[in-house]
Amino acid sequence: MEPAAATMLPRALPILLLLAAAVTVSTERAPTLVFILAGQSNMGGRGGATVGNHWDGVVPPECAPSPRTLRLSPTLRWEEAREPLHAGVDVGNVVGVGPGMPFAHALLRSPACSRGAVVGLVPCAQGGTPIANWSRGSEMYDRMVTRARVAGAGTGRIAALLWFQGEADAMRREDALAYAGRMEAFVRDVRRDLAMPNLLVIQIGIATAQNQGKWLDLVRKEQRAVRLPNLKYVDAMGLPIASDITHLTTQAQVRLGKMLADAYIATL
Repeated sequence: MEPAAATMLPRALPILLLLAAAVTVSTERAPTLVFILAGQSNMGGRGGATVGNHWDGVVPPECAPSPRTLRLSPTLRWEEAREPLHAGVDVGNVVGVGPGMPFAHALLRSPACSRGAVVGLVPCAQGGTPIANWSRGSEMYDRMVTRARVAGAGTGRIAALLWFQGEADAMRREDALAYAGRMEAFVRDVRRDLAMPNLLVIQIGIATAQNQGKWLDLVRKEQRAVRLPNLKYVDAMGLPIASDITHLTTQAQVRLGKMLADAYIATL
């Protein structure tokens, strides 16, 4: 089990400090399409990082760096994105390959994507966090909204929020039962605080449970029960799982990234 964000995020990085730092964001290279990546460890990426408490360093071609794929760094600067994408963001955890880089590569290869597009990825995930830790006013929520506002303040537009979370909510029946309502509130709050009432949200159906929680199927049922406009569902069930029985493998993350790109492209 990964500790909740409330005990992991350094208090030396308050929201006001992040806002102050926003004015220093580099404009040398700027994305045209911005995607927020939020949730817990499978979004943060554990591909190749589930054995020996370190990342194996394997970067598939679908995850290679590209001048057309940027990430918003922990210090709120655009930089060339590379694995592990959530380094310095998913605080206190060993991070590896996630779905963000293969998503960007698949999107940029698509004929539906304009030739001059530059994808900006905004990593915000934190391992071990239940959805209650993402409620409006929480540290995780405020960090995500701050980073999203900085990312959307330039020439690019926020195109979607990619959300992969729920494993921590499969440990207790009451959390599992509350999932749909909490997810709907989360999406409504994000859309309001970003002043984007139609922001596309792509929700990933979880395939595992944290600490082998027994309410996995109930959380998945609640995820499918979320009823909001402009919300899409991509199912991770059936993708290969690492030996820790919790996290997707590197190749599973590559496949998931392509699935997310297909889901986004279908909305264009």
